[in-house]
Amino acid sequence: MDLHFGDSKPTDEERAAVDALLGPPESAWEAPAGEWVERSADDLRWARGGRPARDRRDLLLPGLHAINDRIGWISDGALDYLCRRLTVPPAEAYGVATFYSMFSVRPRPATVLHVCTDLACAARGAAEVCAGVEQRLGPGSGVHVERSPCLGLCERAPAALAVRAGDPVRTAVAAPATTESAVLAATSPDAADEEPPAVLAVPQAGMPSPGCEKTGRDPELVLLRRVGVVDPASLDDYRAEGGYAALRRAFDIGPAGVIREVTDSGLVGRGGAAFPTGRKWQATAAQPDHPHYLVCNADESEPGTFKDRVIMEGDPYALIESMTIAGYAVGAHRGYLYLRGEYPRALARLEHAIGQARARGLLGDDVLGQGYAFDIEIRRGAGAYICGEETALFNSIEGYRGEPRSKPPFPVEKGLFGKPTAENNVETLVNVLPILTMGAEAYAAIGTGKSTGPKLFCVSGSVARPGIYELPFGATLGELLELAGPPQGLRAVLLGGAAGGFVRPDELDIPLTFEGTREAGTTLGSGVVLVLDDTVPLPRILLRIAEFFRDESCGQCVPCRVGTVRQEEALTRLLERTGAEAENDIALLREVGRAMRDASICGLGQTAWNAVESAIDRLGAYA
Repeated sequence: MDLHFGDSKPTDEERAAVDALLGPPESAWEAPAGEWVERSADDLRWARGGRPARDRRDLLLPGLHAINDRIGWISDGALDYLCRRLTVPPAEAYGVATFYSMFSVRPRPATVLHVCTDLACAARGAAEVCAGVEQRLGPGSGVHVERSPCLGLCERAPAALAVRAGDPVRTAVAAPATTESAVLAATSPDAADEEPPAVLAVPQAGMPSPGCEKTGRDPELVLLRRVGVVDPASLDDYRAEGGYAALRRAFDIGPAGVIREVTDSGLVGRGGAAFPTGRKWQATAAQPDHPHYLVCNADESEPGTFKDRVIMEGDPYALIESMTIAGYAVGAHRGYLYLRGEYPRALARLEHAIGQARARGLLGDDVLGQGYAFDIEIRRGAGAYICGEETALFNSIEGYRGEPRSKPPFPVEKGLFGKPTAENNVETLVNVLPILTMGAEAYAAIGTGKSTGPKLFCVSGSVARPGIYELPFGATLGELLELAGPPQGLRAVLLGGAAGGFVRPDELDIPLTFEGTREAGTTLGSGVVLVLDDTVPLPRILLRIAEFFRDESCGQCVPCRVGTVRQEEALTRLLERTGAEAENDIALLREVGRAMRDASICGLGQTAWNAVESAIDRLGAYA
């Protein structure tokens, strides 16, 4: 295989970043002789590297992170050196590096300030923050300002994230962001990065829930009960609050017993597809091909979604325990936790928690002395919404562009590395803990017959108390808004995020269940509830949704690649057109929307028209 390496050379710092991940080159086959490794007599006799190096292809994404974190961008020389070490064609590696928005292959300052301009932040004045920051941090400031999609900080919108390259990389969050606080985060990250109180993310955790008297519901927290109560860094605190009781019961009843309990509980996926979790686990466990893998999808990039981030930051050991149980049930001995690149605090919390769990025998070769080996590896995403789709996520971990695969075969048969894989998101996994501690029957008694258990809702936008709310399935949209403090002039509510649908102010009696929202002609999705008052310009919000899908389309299939661009173009024209011209654009939108829905490979293209369609048909957005 001719890899066609270029003539560019890495700097000492770039080489050190790669070597810190991969170790020093073992032979001149991994690096040009005479430059970093002297050619030995053995190197002249046989080639070392080859298949073992190619088997490390999955380290390409961590390698790109290592360079980008240390330098701030990825040069041709650094990319070539990484490709030599992994025996990856540079053209393929370039395609991977340019796939992710957090990487740059062009020179830029070491500090990058990401200012969110997505839906929740746009409704809270992100445009003014962006304009102010760009004016203050112009050329020559040493800071590169990027208008960013959702940063997962919607409860504190508008938000900004500063990343300063170096060893180690430093990050800082400004949220709610002003021009001054965003500039401070970029120029003095240590001074700006203070952790907010948990009550800002989980309003129910710090005070009696407002509105309980009106709704008649007492939202006793199950999934969020430890957030803001225990020290997220302390394994002892976690165990004192019932931690690892579920894993002990899992070992008592065995893998088949765990799957039976999860199946009987009625638990379905909380990422939006609502596939029965027990069926997925059973199908994975039954596959004769080995090894089996477990993948936790923590790449929640849907605009308006931040529930998984709150769990990982506030209760990281719960995710580690639930991943261990899931791995035990499906026969996996390794779990991959694919984490959003925009979540630096969650990354630090999880790395610490995994280290503590290993040290205490809760991960490793003999978990709890039960003879079961299981460990977790964190893989960071780098800013690609499409990687929330499970097969795109697998490609990303394996070191390829995060493009979805055709199905079948399904992941339970051929998933990560071509092996049987169970993939679940964070909220789905942590629901396994109460299922095992309270029993499947008691868990199934929460919620409704078809949507069982508690559900987390990400409420943001024009409400008094934005944050994560935990309610049993079956509560109405109106009851949820009462808890969050609805606005006086309610214009619309977007359910399910950019891929969801709008509902009118007179539809607040919709039950928040998968079947209830379907019957109402909308979707529950991942639990996004974005509230818009009558001061928010709806056509601008719709255009932002279209821009989001245009940017995030992976480009693999024509209906999505072309359709998202045509949708954005039509919505741009509709900002100024009326009458017959507007009707023509709306007709074009419907035609393009149907084509994307019917012919796109994955859910991104299939749902890119949903919110726009609902705004036209339910809200009369362009009437």
